[in-house]
Amino acid sequence: MTNNPESWIHEVEELQRRRELAYRMGGEDGVERQHRQGKLTARERIDKFFDAGTFNEIGVLVGKAQYDDSGYELVDFTPSNIVIGKGRVDGRRTVVAADDYTIRGGSSEATSPDKWQYAEQTALRYRQPLVRFVDMAGGSVRLLEQTQSTKLPAYPMWEWVRMLEEIPVATVACGPCAGLGAQKVAGSHFSVQVAEIGQVFAAGPAVVEPGIREVIDKDALGGVDVHAKGSGVVDNAADDEDDAIAQIRRWLSYMPQNVFSLPPRQTTDDDPERREDELLDIIPRSQRRVFDSRRMLELILDQDSIFEIGRYHGRGAITALARLNGYPVGILASDPRYYGGAQGEREAEKFTRFLDVCDMFHIPIVNFHDQPGTMIGKEAEARGTVGKTMRTLVAIEQTTVPWCAVMVRRAYGLAGSGWGRWRGVTRIAWPSAHWGSIPIEGGVFAAFRRDIESSSDPVSRTEELEERYRAFASPFRTAERFGVDDIIDPRDTRSFLCQWIEDAYEVLPQDLGIKRRGFRP
Repeated sequence: MTNNPESWIHEVEELQRRRELAYRMGGEDGVERQHRQGKLTARERIDKFFDAGTFNEIGVLVGKAQYDDSGYELVDFTPSNIVIGKGRVDGRRTVVAADDYTIRGGSSEATSPDKWQYAEQTALRYRQPLVRFVDMAGGSVRLLEQTQSTKLPAYPMWEWVRMLEEIPVATVACGPCAGLGAQKVAGSHFSVQVAEIGQVFAAGPAVVEPGIREVIDKDALGGVDVHAKGSGVVDNAADDEDDAIAQIRRWLSYMPQNVFSLPPRQTTDDDPERREDELLDIIPRSQRRVFDSRRMLELILDQDSIFEIGRYHGRGAITALARLNGYPVGILASDPRYYGGAQGEREAEKFTRFLDVCDMFHIPIVNFHDQPGTMIGKEAEARGTVGKTMRTLVAIEQTTVPWCAVMVRRAYGLAGSGWGRWRGVTRIAWPSAHWGSIPIEGGVFAAFRRDIESSSDPVSRTEELEERYRAFASPFRTAERFGVDDIIDPRDTRSFLCQWIEDAYEVLPQDLGIKRRGFRP
């Protein structure tokens, strides 16, 4: 201890004391209650998320202080219920904002708006990814007594739209996410919801019951089954918080730091010339049989590189991040096990959102196209499927990143035309591919209904007509007219794409910068 009267040691000791008071969060009871609910604390989440020893906290001294009568001696201190700062994820600088539910339930009305907005502004200013851990109650009428007024609902200094146009934003729903919390989850490029503890809703049960006379619990109102496995408001479900953190870290590994830089390439031992004989018979000859799209992707893309986004909603569509020879790539495909892979309104919305993310962050797109068409029937029409499909087609045309369409099976009707942009797209096909404005099976009956119904053997007549027109549907006839770039042996697909991705990343620097149309959450 120094006796130098010029020393600032007493202030440094006071600084350390205040830090220790902040680190206790909501106190032992609050932390214990958080753990009883099966949840990590904000600081535990941050420790697990960042590379060890890299977190630098910002605003640790923000909070509500109590002083003695002299106004100099600190009696007690309650920290702000949000923890913010910067650290590294796989060596890359990243900003974090984690709600502290141990203090007044993480309420947005009880925190310092300046603090959490500062975190987001910092990420934007330095063009670094932002990750939010959302665990917060919504607004509270108790605040009115303190402020003696109300306010228009908004945060004027929060540039969340601009953020979505410039930096990767990911969010974990690891507790109740009401009001502003729901907006933070939905207003991100990638979101994960933790089973049993994460709920997302515009208003919680306590507001819903008196508002619309509906008695419901938190999970039934906004749990994983409602959103991550239903509505698609949240992208992925997580079994627990460790799983959620691992998913966020993995998603970031495909992302550039911002829209002014390229996605990072990783080293791989997977031979770009690898050929898989299994691809020769993965597509059934029978049009009525399904196949395993995910297995097809595994055989072509870098081993263990596929990270699926939104698997449990819009299930006829597959969207995933993956790698080709170490380069990040966005993958589109269909799952024929769900309504034959036809595009319904949720599949269309899923494709549109994913396309926006890939295009925003300069991730080339490969579409393994097998699309029987837009979902049909009364219910599909009532749900606005055609309109949602049109939005997808617009999103496709608005992309500027390199795009390769691999026509593996079907391409029919409105949704079938979504194999890629009309200009600047590489188009290859497998021998199993076929396409047209309408499938042969339904098209023959529509065109020759009277002929078929008046025939002595309608079944035989239908088969005869289908066989006749099926000859015109051969992909070789399209190739003869240069309707596709080439038809290839399915086993050569990986080699072809690994060469294509090299070309794609050569021209990607021309695509850097903010997209004119922005991002649509």
